[in-house]
Amino acid sequence: MHNSRWIRQASYLFLSCAIAPVALHAQTFTTLFNFDGSDGRQAYGGLVQASNGNFYGTTYSGGASNQGTVFEMTPGGTLTTLHNFDGAEGASPWGGLVQGANGYLYGTTIAGGSNTNGTIFEITLGGEFTKLRAVARYKEGAEPFGSLVKGKDGNFYGTTSQGGPHGGGAVFKITPDGSVTTLYGFCAQIANNFCVDGNDPNGGLVQGVNGNFYGTTYAGGVNDAGAIFEITPSGKLTTLHSFIGMGDDPDGNQPFAGLVKASNGNFYGTTIGGGAYNQGTVFEMTPGGTLTTLHSFDGADGASPWAGLIEATNGNLYGVTFSGGTHGEGTIFEMTLNGVLTKRHSFDANNGDGAGPLAGLVQGKDGSLYGTTTARGGFGEGTVFKFSLE
Repeated sequence: MHNSRWIRQASYLFLSCAIAPVALHAQTFTTLFNFDGSDGRQAYGGLVQASNGNFYGTTYSGGASNQGTVFEMTPGGTLTTLHNFDGAEGASPWGGLVQGANGYLYGTTIAGGSNTNGTIFEITLGGEFTKLRAVARYKEGAEPFGSLVKGKDGNFYGTTSQGGPHGGGAVFKITPDGSVTTLYGFCAQIANNFCVDGNDPNGGLVQGVNGNFYGTTYAGGVNDAGAIFEITPSGKLTTLHSFIGMGDDPDGNQPFAGLVKASNGNFYGTTIGGGAYNQGTVFEMTPGGTLTTLHSFDGADGASPWAGLIEATNGNLYGVTFSGGTHGEGTIFEMTLNGVLTKRHSFDANNGDGAGPLAGLVQGKDGSLYGTTTARGGFGEGTVFKFSLE
């Protein structure tokens, strides 16, 4: 079921990226690199700036075996392919990478491996690759879409979107040497044929000041429109919010990305659908689970924010929408913590921007924002870009 849903989503992505009118280019926006397929395509995951100052990321497909890559890019845009996935060690990495205390990078693939359910891997900054684990569908689950997060205990925590003990995905812990513990399996609680504890977690986790982790599920909850949960490091899960998802749904529905913990102590996130115009929302949630919809996208300022948010050093939130904006190809937006949103850039593929950003932004050490697009660009395979804050 999940594979067919994912295929429909992927088809939507590529069809949506086909719109490309001509317009002016924003002065603060720079395309740093154009993927050509041989070095990867469809960069669905975000970037991470490692301790050496370079950026690292993944592509979902392309590369030597057309099953995705891991790449390194200098701040100036020189890209080096570090690893080509071949299926046996994993295929189709969707999420980004996280750097561990040992300096190595850790990530996941949603396919490949001995069980074809995806893998968890480690790679050095120089490109030495190690498959740590092939995920097992009936234990930790299958298809880990989200990036891993490094916990305060030095271990990594993540989610699988499918499988697990009850078939609705799972939350797991993995040690740096590859030992995995399943903390919770979604769909353990059923009511009215819905997984009221959540179902299909696609985003990564964020750790709160209390040491617990917070995340989202794309489906499930009391209305099967998605949910927000809190889970302790030992695996006790509490569903904090269920999205409405039927009729009038001002709080949005179907959150794909994870949350960001802001400096005010609250969490912020996005939904793909729902809101006043049914084109997605930005919301704020207290640690106790009180949710406030801050913004409903109307198409002109963007639509369908698949990616999560970051808080920049200026105290504002930044994110991208997959579609909408002046050219229908997505936007970069800025939002204050109290909900005032400003569209900062509309992607224009005819001007070399790329189109359809699916991954969140990262702020570099130079203060600029860096990100990826999934399509278009000079070779039609997506781009890496830089957006300088004014």
